[in-house]
Amino acid sequence: MNLGVVLGTLGAAFAVSVDTRAAYTVLILANAASFAAAALVALLGVPNYQPLPRPEEHHRWAVLKDRPYVTFTALYGAMGLQYQTVSLLLPIWLSAHTDAPHWTVAAVYAVNSGVCVLLQSRIGSRVETPRQGGRAFRIAGLLFLVSCPLMALTANVPVWVAPVLAVLAVCVHSLGEVWESSGGYTLAFELAPDHAQGQYQGFFGIGFSAGQALAPVVLTTVVLGLGHAGWLLLGAFFAAVGAAGPPVAAWAERTAAPAPTRRARSRTRFPTPPGSGRRAQRCQRNAASPQCWQLKT
Repeated sequence: MNLGVVLGTLGAAFAVSVDTRAAYTVLILANAASFAAAALVALLGVPNYQPLPRPEEHHRWAVLKDRPYVTFTALYGAMGLQYQTVSLLLPIWLSAHTDAPHWTVAAVYAVNSGVCVLLQSRIGSRVETPRQGGRAFRIAGLLFLVSCPLMALTANVPVWVAPVLAVLAVCVHSLGEVWESSGGYTLAFELAPDHAQGQYQGFFGIGFSAGQALAPVVLTTVVLGLGHAGWLLLGAFFAAVGAAGPPVAAWAERTAAPAPTRRARSRTRFPTPPGSGRRAQRCQRNAASPQCWQLKT
């Protein structure tokens, strides 16, 4: 996905620089073709696995009774504000409160995607258990606590310094994004019973989407309205949400159902291509999950 963002950013920058009707038309058609290609890959490349048998104690709305998972979903939806911090809030801030060159916005998009592409596998491979997922969430919150004030400071530096500071801030923020998505990816699947992954991932996706729907209102009203204080408040908010990750993960582990409902993931019940690990197995079983196609990192 991040590679697509980089290519799309470069294509958009080219179209804006040419600034002709033909360039914009080609850009829009290329974007539409990319969606068609993605749909074709999903149609032909996703294995058709049969659902696991449900245990007798299974409840139709089991996820709503799983308080640790509901709490985690709410936390992840709140932490999801960080995505639009880079894609929405920072571009508005750079345009309205700094004299940074217009290309700075395209640069931060490219840097954000590039950092995620380079570091996701390296960091993600270190986050495999709920406990590690909770710690990753906490690390992400602390990195956002650093990146948000750096973004605010772009309004208080000379013109030539603003792009450099913005790129630095986005590098720190992107590192936090990788930790956040790795922790969220792990917790979303590890805390859900194998037989109810669809129900749990659907609920998780709703929570994430709700956060994304509220993000523009929250970020533009609160953060932009308060200025520098709003950025500091946003960073503190991310740090507080991240700090809740470890205790929520520990709570979920204490109340988890006994094996084999939750802890049978080490047994290979699905054919897995050589060289792929637990992450590949999760996405093979849950290809429609937002964790497999929507998270940036």
